[in-house]
Amino acid sequence: MTELPQHPHYTLSVASKSQHLFNVELRIPNSESTSITLTLPAWIPGSYMIRDFARNIVSIEAKSSDERILPVRKVDKQTWQVENQGKELTVKYQIFAFDLSVRSAFINDQYAFCNGTSVFLQVRGMETRPHSLEIAPPEDENWLIETTMPVKNKHYQARDYAELIDHPIFIGQALTKSFTVDDVEFVMLFSGNDPLDIERICQDMIPVCQHHLNLFDKPYPVERYVFMTLLSNDGFGGLEHRSSTALLFPRFELPLSGEPATKTDGYTTFLSLCSHELFHTWHVKRIKPASMVSPDMGKEVFTEQLWIYEGFTSFYDDLTLARTGLISPDKYLEIVGQNITRLLQSGGRHMQSAAQSSFDAWTRFYKQDANSINHIVSYYTKGGIIAMGLDLLIREKSQQRYSLDDLMRLLWTHYGKDESGTPDDVIEHLCNNFLNIDVSTYLDEVVHGTNDVPLENWLDDIGIAMVYRPKRGMTDKGGVKGPEHSQNQHFGANIKNASPGVTVAQIMDNTPASAAGLQNNDVIIAADNYVVDDKLLERFVNNKQKGAIMLTVIREGRLLSLNLVPQKAVNDACYFVITDRKKLHQWLGLPV
Repeated sequence: MTELPQHPHYTLSVASKSQHLFNVELRIPNSESTSITLTLPAWIPGSYMIRDFARNIVSIEAKSSDERILPVRKVDKQTWQVENQGKELTVKYQIFAFDLSVRSAFINDQYAFCNGTSVFLQVRGMETRPHSLEIAPPEDENWLIETTMPVKNKHYQARDYAELIDHPIFIGQALTKSFTVDDVEFVMLFSGNDPLDIERICQDMIPVCQHHLNLFDKPYPVERYVFMTLLSNDGFGGLEHRSSTALLFPRFELPLSGEPATKTDGYTTFLSLCSHELFHTWHVKRIKPASMVSPDMGKEVFTEQLWIYEGFTSFYDDLTLARTGLISPDKYLEIVGQNITRLLQSGGRHMQSAAQSSFDAWTRFYKQDANSINHIVSYYTKGGIIAMGLDLLIREKSQQRYSLDDLMRLLWTHYGKDESGTPDDVIEHLCNNFLNIDVSTYLDEVVHGTNDVPLENWLDDIGIAMVYRPKRGMTDKGGVKGPEHSQNQHFGANIKNASPGVTVAQIMDNTPASAAGLQNNDVIIAADNYVVDDKLLERFVNNKQKGAIMLTVIREGRLLSLNLVPQKAVNDACYFVITDRKKLHQWLGLPV
């Protein structure tokens, strides 16, 4: 056995593509302790749910420096102990990797992907030592290796365990291209070999990266950044890391080589997702809640501040596309209108505050059920609207001297550069002490209370007005005026087509659907004895001016008849009207 470094050293390889297995060898130097304790994180930063990654360890064994097999005793669901008498130790284990998401590990015929939280056992007591890693691609494949972990002599280096697990690793076939903005190298990576127009994607991402670099004061936190995109049929997700992001996105929502340069909604969503995750490089990875500076990765770590971190980022992701001209002001307002419509249709916004939603992310937001729409609010969606309102409030109270941009720079200067961690009252504190603006009443009402954000108070300042209207169909997302003939009757449930009929996916409280006695997972096969799909059921609801509709329902194998009495539609969708384009362009920082 070669001499061990005086820190944990890992070797990662793909054991089997067909069986979706990683091999990991962990070499541990001698220690003062007579036993070594190994543990794997139960969650991954940025995704606030206990995921028990240790369940994917399918085998584990340990050997001493003289090749003696040592017993490995499992202590709890994610902890193992090895008696080593203080001597050097090698631990070998296998990881099952078949979770196609940004949070875990996945292997298929084209590539292998993993987060460190899924594959690297932590050596208790050595967390703050340097860690090193070797990555071995399959010998029979010409697969590239990509990770932003610093590398020297083919050994990847991390200052400590926390850094080791914060660099996702890609091994496989991929389409890649890089570009440079302000001496920072950005790499676009797409798994597989799909014929994407990567040139165009890079060109569109240049102004996004430039915007974020300009927003925050130097020094920049990274010199190289990778957008690591796993392509799929219909998956979606993003997870931030200190110098990269892991993305999951539908391949055919992206532009293909040779296609006209039009921006579909799907491609706009991808640019917004990239904008969102890159923004987290500052705002989450460096600026972070105090409780997340050195979190316990074995259990939940609670904070009331996710509305600041995910909410503000959700505001800036689309705003950046408008500021840089990647989407028009009109398209931006459509997206904001859709976000507000989504919030309006959530009865849970009156039941849970944004601060409560942040604290309960572990058990409620990340574990939603069919009734969640009635009892929780999204700290992403409401947080984004809170951020917009805060920007407009700061501008008004400062006579246009300051904006949310200034607050973001204060967060970076006072809490991000040294990663000291923000207290719960950080927004109020910074506004009071550096901008001389009191925002306490606003935060009490919309963050700690359940009031809607009073955007109407400030919209005239930026040359727009908000108009409320009824949904014009069950799939109406809002954001646009739509045809004059809108839905004039209210149903109160979200449905999806079944065969035959429609399945009830969600039921809003205090609506005709709930009053009729419909339940989640009911299959409505007929209305007034006619077999329906979603469009026909919508027509029945809209055209029933008096009396009830008889619904024939299958519930757990039983046939039921329920009477639905439609009501006049409520104004649960919104859109914006531009009243002064000059003001709007000034707010967005566009040419007037």
